[in-house]
This record gives sequence, structure tokens and C-alpha cells, in this order.
Amino acid sequence: MAQPSNRSTGSIPDVRQRCALAARLLGKTDSDPCCTSSTRLPCDFPVFPVGYGSVGSNSDGALVYRIVRSWPCRAEPSCLASGDSMTQSRPSILLAIGLLCVFSQIGCHQFDFGPRVAAGEIDIFDDLFSVSVVDENHAVAVGYQGAVYWTENGGEKWNKGQTPTNHLLYSVSMADMNHGWAVGQSGTTLRTTDGGKTWTAQENLKQGEGTHLFAVHAINESTAWAVGEWGTRILTTDGGATWIDHSITITVDHPMFVWLSPSDQEKVRNSEKVYEDVGLTDIYCLDAPSTNCWIVGEFGYIFRSDDGGENWNRSQIVGDVWMDPIVFGYNQIVIGDDDVSRLTVFAKKIEDEAHLNILIDPFVSEREMKEFANPEDPYALFDIISARIDETKGALEDAGILSDRLRMPNKPPWDYEDFQQDDPTFLERYFEGRVAEGPHVEIAVVQNPYLFTVHFSDDVNGLISGLGGVVLRSRDGGKSWRYEGIDRKQALFSVTLLNGRAIAVGEKGLVRFSDDGGSHWTAPTEDEFPTVFTFMRDLDFEQKLRVGFIVGQQGMVLRSQDGGKSWVQVLPPGDLGVGRIL
Repeated sequence: MAQPSNRSTGSIPDVRQRCALAARLLGKTDSDPCCTSSTRLPCDFPVFPVGYGSVGSNSDGALVYRIVRSWPCRAEPSCLASGDSMTQSRPSILLAIGLLCVFSQIGCHQFDFGPRVAAGEIDIFDDLFSVSVVDENHAVAVGYQGAVYWTENGGEKWNKGQTPTNHLLYSVSMADMNHGWAVGQSGTTLRTTDGGKTWTAQENLKQGEGTHLFAVHAINESTAWAVGEWGTRILTTDGGATWIDHSITITVDHPMFVWLSPSDQEKVRNSEKVYEDVGLTDIYCLDAPSTNCWIVGEFGYIFRSDDGGENWNRSQIVGDVWMDPIVFGYNQIVIGDDDVSRLTVFAKKIEDEAHLNILIDPFVSEREMKEFANPEDPYALFDIISARIDETKGALEDAGILSDRLRMPNKPPWDYEDFQQDDPTFLERYFEGRVAEGPHVEIAVVQNPYLFTVHFSDDVNGLISGLGGVVLRSRDGGKSWRYEGIDRKQALFSVTLLNGRAIAVGEKGLVRFSDDGGSHWTAPTEDEFPTVFTFMRDLDFEQKLRVGFIVGQQGMVLRSQDGGKSWVQVLPPGDLGVGRIL
């Protein structure tokens, strides 16, 4: 039989020390009977194998385990009782042995469980979603799990701020080098008064609702706007101590009122707030003395205000594709060949513009309404309206338009009886909205792109970026917007204007420059911009428009010191750069 070796390659604890260590792991004391000399512990339990071991027995016949590559056990018969074996040990002792073997694998190395970096140093590079640049030296970025990075030397060194949250922070805006706000998940609102080094949480009415806040804009150290999901628009004028609700709500004449649940309809009738189901993704205000502000969001929502946000008006996206209505005769449901041809030409113009949907809106004549709209049995009229919709829909689909791009909000409410009890005028209102001078179907482009960012260089000129490579441009202060094309369909998360020059960044390293305010876009050269494979979520410049930063995935920070003409990586450092494929 193989005997335990007496060789020793290092200092190992004697049996008493080993027993005491096991006892501490088991929550026992040195005086516990477990730690007597007769404790049933194999001599070499500190090197209990998890592999690479051998099995033997000592002269007393007790089985022992030892790891060949680690400390061998000194033969200490006093710690063994004749006939003892591992299978006879208590389960709790086995657990201690298993834990101790980890230490045996590493030898005498000491463990350092202290912080890997000094306080304020960045150890893990978090995804960054927003950046606010105050001046040539000061900037703050926010992102994943409450991460805040700040710099006070122009981006040469970035430090990690202290925040009281692990929620994602979607947006940051600094009013000056000391004061600013950050907002994020579940209504999270943070305030800093020391340039981003430390942050305190502020309460607002959206926290209780769990509403995400997607953007914030600080007008000054006391005043800020924040926007988010469910039409959220909230304002503070006292440094964040209180927030006033200016969110978008549904009224009885709102197009979506008829589709609300009966309980929500009753709330609206009782003047209770029911918020519109739309996400507002960004807000931008010009510096004083201007009082102009703009908001963008999903479904092509664009708002503008010329009084600092006291009143908001919808803006219009102007398209260059339209067609005249399809006219039907009395009780006619079939579309003629000429109308099919017109629908085909119309569809081909927007077939590749995936962000554009098509509205199909049917109307009937007064005669048809009188003869077929029986309140007790409206299905005859429903059949006519539905057939005209289907004819139009089929022609568009045959022309290459996918069905999920077709919008028919006024199709017949076949389940109207489900609404009648709680809303007796439901069917009557539907009839009123469908009557016209003559029967026809209106076809229109629905301008509902998902918009991410809005930016103005002055009171007149502005740009918006969005999903699918969307770029919108305004030359009238945001009253109307027109599409400007780029050569990619990837998401453009952020855009900015710099004295006629424009920069847009997005997913998968997409970046485009414009030298004419956004009319034409080109890719930068290798000398102008580093190779990036990750998303870039936001960019911002200081007021002099020379120093700017782009932030994005895994702590990526790019810096420009020449007004956006060229960019270099400043974070992460060295070989953790932006050119790596994740």
C-alpha cells in the first residue's frame, strides 16, 4: 500500500490549526469537541483533491487523499483514528474540506479583496447613453446601472461619479460646470451641484408610476424639462424640488379616445388624466435669450414651443409622395384598373422607405349612410366599408407594400356591442366620422418614423435623427420638416449642427458628416474618424463648438478639438479601444 509522504515543500498548518480553520468555516469554536485530537479529519484535508490526486492509505489503514502537485501531508497519526475514512466523516466536515482544497491549490498566496482601483477611478467600462459638454474642460456622461463619468481637463482623464442608483441613466444635461440633472429608468431623477462628482435623487410624480424618463434638458440651474414614455413632459423651476406635469393626455375628442377601455373613458369624462401611449425621446432648448424648445418621439411626434414650454404645438413632416382619393359609385366596392395603376405607382415610390406607412381611410355618401347605417343592424354598411378597404389594401400589397405598413384606424368596429353598454354613443360617433359628400377612400403617407434626437443651431435651422437612417431637416424653426437622405438604413441615434456643419452617429459604427447643414451626407475618412464597430449613442459640443465628445458602447468616448472635423479615442485606454469587435 502506498504510504503518505513525509516530504514538505512548504509550511502547512498542524492538525490543531487545520481543525480550528475548519471549525471557523463551520461556525464552531476552538473549544468545540470537533477540535479535539481525535477529530475524524484526514491528515491531508487541507489539500483535499478536486483532481490530479492519488489515493493511498497510511499504516493504520485509514484512507487519505493528497494532491501530487501541492503540499503533501506530514504523517500525523494522532489526528486519525484506526479505520477512519472519508466516507465516515460528517457531511459538514466534508464541506469544510472541499472549501479548504481551494486554498491548497493556490499555495501560500495571500488574497486581496480590496478595491481594484482608487475611489473615483473607472474599473469597468459601462455602456454610455448620453453626454453633456459644458466648456472646453468640463463634461459629464451617463449610462448603464447608474454610471456617471466626469472630466474637468478636457477628457484627458475621466472619473466615476457617485450615484445612489443602479438604474440605467438615459440622459444628462448640465446647466453650468456645477449644476445638472440625469434621468433614467422608472422615473429616476438625479441632481448634481459639483460637476457630476456626486448626485442626489429627486422625487417626481413619474417615479410612482414607474415611467421611464428618456431625456432631460437643463435651461439653467433652477429650470429643467424631462420627457419620457406615456407622453411624459415634466418641468421644474426650483432646482428639482418639485416637478410640474405637462404630459400629453387624451380628451374626449382625441382620435384614440374611442379605443380606450371603458374605465379609462370614464376617467377622461371625469377630467381625470389618461396619458397618451407615446414615447417622447428627446427635448432641446436654445440658450437664453431664446425661448424656443423642441420635443421628438415615436410615431413621428414633433412638438415646438416658442415660450419656453408653456405651450406646445405639433409640427408637420412634409412628404413628397401623395395621391388623389379613390372614388367609388353608389354601393360600389370594386376598384377600377386606372385606380389600381395609380396605387401601384404610389406604392413604388415608398416601397423602400420602411419608416413610411400608408393610411387607408374609407368614407361613404349620405345616401349610403341613410340606407345602410341601421343602428340596430349596421353590418350592411360595415360590409361596404370593409370591402373597399380590402380592395385598396390588396392593390397596395400586390404592388410590394407589406401589410404591417398599412394603417386602417377607421375600419368597421365589428365588436361595437362590447362598447355600447359603457359608451352608448360609440356607434353614432363612428357613423358621423365616416360620412362625406361622396363615397371614396383616401390614401395618405403616414409620417411616423421613430425619432431619437433633435438639435437646432439657431431659431431657424434644425435636424432630427431617427430609426432606419432617418434625417429630418427644418428651415422654419421646426414648423415643418423634410426628409434628407443618407446612404444607410441603420439607426441614427444622435445628430448635431455646428455652424453649417452637421454630424450624425448611430449603431454599428455608423457616422456621417455634412458640410451643407444636412442636405448631403458623406462617410468620414480614416484620418477623420477611427474605425468603430459598436454603437455610438450621443454627441455634444461646448458653446464655442470646438471641443466635443461622442459616447457609446462599453465606455467608448471619442473627442474632437477642431469642431468635429477629426476625432480620436480617449476612453477606454490603450488596447481596449473602439476598433475591437465585441
